[in-house]
Amino acid sequence: MTHAAPRRTDLDPADWRETRALGHRMLDEMLDWLDGARARPVWEQMPAEKRAEMRLKLPAEGVPVEEIYQDFRRLVLPYGAGNEHPRFFGWVNGGGTAAGILAELLVSVFNPNCGGRDHAAIEVERQVIAWAAEALGFPSDAGGVLMTGSSMANMVALLVARRAALGEEVRARGVGGHGLTAYCSAAAHGCIPRAMDMAGLGTNALRAIPVGDDHRMDVAALAGAIGADQAAGRHPFLVVGTAGTVDTGAFDDLAAAGEVARAAGAWFHVDGAFGATAAFSDRFRPLLHGIELADSLAFDFHKWAQVPYDAGCVLVRDRRLQLDTFAQNLAYLEGAERGIAGNPPWPRDLGPDLSREFRALKIWFTLRAYGAAGIGRVVDQCCDVARHLAARVTREPALELLAPVALNIVCFRVGEGADDLNRYNKELVADLQESGIAAPSTTTIGGRLAIRAGVFNHRSTIEDADALVDGVLEMARRRQG
Repeated sequence: MTHAAPRRTDLDPADWRETRALGHRMLDEMLDWLDGARARPVWEQMPAEKRAEMRLKLPAEGVPVEEIYQDFRRLVLPYGAGNEHPRFFGWVNGGGTAAGILAELLVSVFNPNCGGRDHAAIEVERQVIAWAAEALGFPSDAGGVLMTGSSMANMVALLVARRAALGEEVRARGVGGHGLTAYCSAAAHGCIPRAMDMAGLGTNALRAIPVGDDHRMDVAALAGAIGADQAAGRHPFLVVGTAGTVDTGAFDDLAAAGEVARAAGAWFHVDGAFGATAAFSDRFRPLLHGIELADSLAFDFHKWAQVPYDAGCVLVRDRRLQLDTFAQNLAYLEGAERGIAGNPPWPRDLGPDLSREFRALKIWFTLRAYGAAGIGRVVDQCCDVARHLAARVTREPALELLAPVALNIVCFRVGEGADDLNRYNKELVADLQESGIAAPSTTTIGGRLAIRAGVFNHRSTIEDADALVDGVLEMARRRQG
């Protein structure tokens, strides 16, 4: 009696040579695709029939990886957001780099869990945190951990501030009725109220402080709000300064805000999601004056530093307090003096995630491949392109600059051609995106809808800024007939 050979249960290829050949081809074709970004439309809407093709039932059995790759090339690759393109000016997105691509490939092969244990990936993250602290003026023994992005990094900082305010009992008893109150600019990112919500403090406990004509937080109003809350018996525990608002790129007066926080006994946190990267530029580092007062800082490597998504970071001046906020004593996670469970504390002791990808490698590659000076030159170039764009806008009679250009974000609009200019400019942005010429986004400045152009891509040039303006004017001409 003969028996069938047992079916393989491992997932390795039957023929490694075929997989190797496909992998080499994938890498070559993806690098060609990135190299040819400028020749493509910035954005192309995914057709309905291709969306429908994506809606598959869960496969019962596998298909060749070659077939899946061809579906990726046909259904996914042409219809990305476009942030690798030099004329993508929407929101706050980095463009990625070749060094980051190669690092991500290595991460997938290495595949460590960076929550903890004694292995080299943990040392890479510790090195990246040390470099971040060095660049941003934090002490060499500062705490820090890599996160998905600034939204979660800000959340981590808020939880450490909560622990600082209420002591160790907060982890067991919660916030109770302590009346904790936080303060940020009215132009601060929406992740700040969201963090207040998720931390159980409630958005009503967050005071949105007015901004001036320069879109910076009114520090006198901040001091007044803190004083009023103290008089009412509340507990001001957190002041958030913004280094680079998402709307206009404005920097709060960090030194003044930090002094107000210190006088009130409150934790001073800085949301520097993209603006903290200005520290790599000799020209723009002075905007971060006062960062030395910060108890914590959140920022993203995946924005202006061009690291592939996701790569957020939080730094905490008092590492011991960060450990007190997150570390747990669980039998199955307990450290040891020797073996793989040695060399604590681990990243999972400094943040909420036990299972974490190896984010640090792509940052380690990027900072080593281009250096601090290389990242600084990207900052300078983007700001030069933004200033050229602002100057071009002011020269065009049909266009109107809506906010000062503090760094690399330009807010403007077409100021004629319709009764409802807000709707008109919103439609112009959609027209421009669908044309594939350029992709700005929108925001609202003083009740006026703005075409918002953020220059974050290391590939963007003055010619790309001119193409944006030319495209806006062309779309306006088409609409006016």
